[in-house]
Amino acid sequence: MSLRPAVAAMLAQPVKAEIVAAARQVCARLGGDAVLFYGSNLRRNDLEGVVDFYVIHRRGARGAGAVLWPDVGYHEVNLGQVTVRAKVAVLSLDHFRRAAAGRGVDTTVWARFSQPARLLVHADAAMAEAVCDAVATAIETAARFALALGPDHGPADAWWLALFRQTYRAELRVEPPARSDTILAGDPTHFRTMLPLAWASQGILLGGTAQDWYPDVPPAWRLRWRRAWAVRRTLGKPLNALRLIKAAFTFDGAARYALWKIERHSGLRLALTPWRERHPILAAPGVLLRLWQARRA
Repeated sequence: MSLRPAVAAMLAQPVKAEIVAAARQVCARLGGDAVLFYGSNLRRNDLEGVVDFYVIHRRGARGAGAVLWPDVGYHEVNLGQVTVRAKVAVLSLDHFRRAAAGRGVDTTVWARFSQPARLLVHADAAMAEAVCDAVATAIETAARFALALGPDHGPADAWWLALFRQTYRAELRVEPPARSDTILAGDPTHFRTMLPLAWASQGILLGGTAQDWYPDVPPAWRLRWRRAWAVRRTLGKPLNALRLIKAAFTFDGAARYALWKIERHSGLRLALTPWRERHPILAAPGVLLRLWQARRA
């Protein structure tokens, strides 16, 4: 099997019906054309906490989202006795394609979508094809940087571990780089399958076996990819910081998300007043004071 059919099969694997229903509702709310599901909930196959969706639309991005994408928000979908909570990133198909291909300094899109994902919603066959092609491109981009950052030879896991530890270091994260090891543990077959397929799709020949691959790549290619990575490593945290600043003012549903997190981790339940919903930043000091008082009590 080649890379593209393997990606299509991966994206089509089933997930819980509640997650699919939530994705459809979120997509309709945001006027999207496709929804990708990825992250820790997919690895665990549960509804606990917050699921991660990427909503992709055909139209071009507008406003701040055209410069500092994606736009991020929090959505709750009530499905009878079940409430699905989702953190949702929204971006255009053009931005998704460019980021998946590694054009620009962003690492977040291709690093995330080299991991297992599911295509839960698509407007039509053309959109499904476009998203599938972009995900395959993301895996190819990740495979190139893994080759630059990993060992000269070894099992597939060695390159993925090297890559994810470096992407964690290049991004603003509260987790230590070693936390990235759990990504591989969630679906080792995915990573061991996709890496040689992604190399083969780019003309990189392999010697050895799955326990000890020897990729045959010209030294000039590896040097070029290492230089490209050095730029991304330098600019990754500043770019993430700018996105966090933007999110502080544009995060849709920020107050609802923050109050849910407070209740989940402290047991303190605070009302979502209209003022708190409209002005989450101004409301934050009062909410933190209530949390401090509750802990003191």
